[in-house]
Amino acid sequence: MRAGLRAAFARTAYEAGGITCRIGARCAAMDALLRARRWRSAGFVTAWNPFSRRMPPGWNARMQDRLRAAARGRVLAEGWGRGQRWAEHHLLIAGDPRRLAQLARRFRQHAIVVLAPGCSARLLRTSD
Repeated sequence: MRAGLRAAFARTAYEAGGITCRIGARCAAMDALLRARRWRSAGFVTAWNPFSRRMPPGWNARMQDRLRAAARGRVLAEGWGRGQRWAEHHLLIAGDPRRLAQLARRFRQHAIVVLAPGCSARLLRTSD
């Protein structure tokens, strides 16, 4: 992953269910949500703009619908990743990070943001 892209991920605010998380920081509100739902881990995953290539809004919406269906009822909340000059719709999906990474690879994503109670949010690359 290019350094510029990695830096863009790090500068992004990831929000779902009124809770905002940042890579490298703990989020007490997200910890509480995951514990309340009895999930050990979750991740922000998107189907928008595969491999960081901008796609038309309609295409992004169709792919996000397919991601939602592929998540099979594990979507905890709808959300957004917002950077300085862009925003992408994300889903906060409960599950093991390895399975979430597989799901993200299927939708041609570079990485996901992994969350676990008591831990800092972290970037997990899904592609080389």
